Formats: sequence, C-alpha cells, structure tokens
Amino acid sequence: MSKTAAPASAAGQIPAQPGPPSLRWQARRRRPGVLALAAALIAAGAVGNYWYWTQNGQRTPVLVMARDVAAGTVIQDADLAEASVALDPALKAIGTGQRAQVVGKRAAVELLPGALLAPGQITSRTLVRQDEQLVGLNLKPGQMPDSPLKPEDQVQVVFTGDSGATTPGKNGKPGQDSGPATVDARIVRVGTKQDSTGQQVIDVAVKSADGPRLAAQAAAGTVALAVKAASGAGS
Repeated sequence: MSKTAAPASAAGQIPAQPGPPSLRWQARRRRPGVLALAAALIAAGAVGNYWYWTQNGQRTPVLVMARDVAAGTVIQDADLAEASVALDPALKAIGTGQRAQVVGKRAAVELLPGALLAPGQITSRTLVRQDEQLVGLNLKPGQMPDSPLKPEDQVQVVFTGDSGATTPGKNGKPGQDSGPATVDARIVRVGTKQDSTGQQVIDVAVKSADGPRLAAQAAAGTVALAVKAASGAGS
C-alpha cells in the first residue's frame, strides 16, 4: 500500500516567518488656527524683546527735580535727584554729569517734583541789575491777573492807597486827567500760590529811585499788578 509522502522542504531552507504588519505613516494635518496662534506668539515675543531692549538697553542718566522750586529761586543740590530713563531723541534733558553746573543757577520757570530738567528751564542771569532794587509783593486775588505770571514779564505796579497814590494832572494838581501813581517793574520771581488764601508773592525789580516808595506801599498792601502788553502784540 503506497503512502503519499509530504513534500520535504529543501535542505537547509528556513521557513518563511510572517512579517510585521506594515507601518502606516500618515502626514499630520496642521490646523490653520494652530498655525495662526503660533505666529501670534512669535510676533508677541519679538515685540516684547524689542520693548525690553529699548527700555533697558538705551536708558540715559538725567537730572530730575526732587522738590518744587519757584521761578527765580536759586537751585540747591538738595533740589535735584537722578533718574535713568529712555529718552526720545527730540527731548533735551540735562544729564547727571552736569549737576555741579546746575547748582547755583536760577529756575527760569516753576520746577515741579519729578519733572525732567531741561536746559531752557534754568538761567544764570542775576535777579537785579545795576540801578535796580528788588521788592516783594504779597498779592491777593484781585490784586493781580489770574493769568500765569513768569519772570521777565513787564508789569506796572499801581498804588491803590489814598496817601500819595495819585499822579498830578496836566496843571500839576489832581484833576480829571489824574490817576493812581504807578511804577514800572519787571518780574524776577513768581512764588507758589497758597491753596487756602490764593495769595502769591511776586518779586519785582524796579528803578532804585522807586524802590523805597514801592516797598512802603507793598507793606501796607495797597498795590495792584497790571501786566503790560508784549512788544508787538496786536500788530
């Protein structure tokens, strides 16, 4: 009886092993919203780096005011402080290296605490010139204009008292054409206005011959201030 023999494998041949399942690579789809968010974050980071660089990489040491200094007042070292700020190229400020040159000069305008100090805000001019006297006027509201006053303003001090407060008329005697006595003056310092009373001290320079008379009227409180029109005004 014949038997069918199973076919023999070739000598030395290793049976084929089942291979691993094929790997399926699929390209990831990037959502447009994710791409936009990434771009926004990158842009924000760039802007932040630029801001940090401009604020911290280009800072300049400058002088600032430590306390209020009225116009015409001599600047003391204690009036000044130092700060490091990022300056606009158009802004002119006095550097800390010029501190010694600033001390001893006068404030040309009122200087407020925390304000940067600019070259145009200080002056080396003296308050009183030759043949002039300095007189302080302690004025209340109604004795001076409400508009801001500043050094070098040309003003007229009017005597409002009865004694010696009128000028003679054309015939040398008081008449209809007579008026209150006046003194021409130049403002050299404007004090700080008092919050409670509104009073303000205005220092004026007058001719030496007018100084004593004006000082007497100022002490009695019988003066008022009128501001002259600027040269060329209304033309």
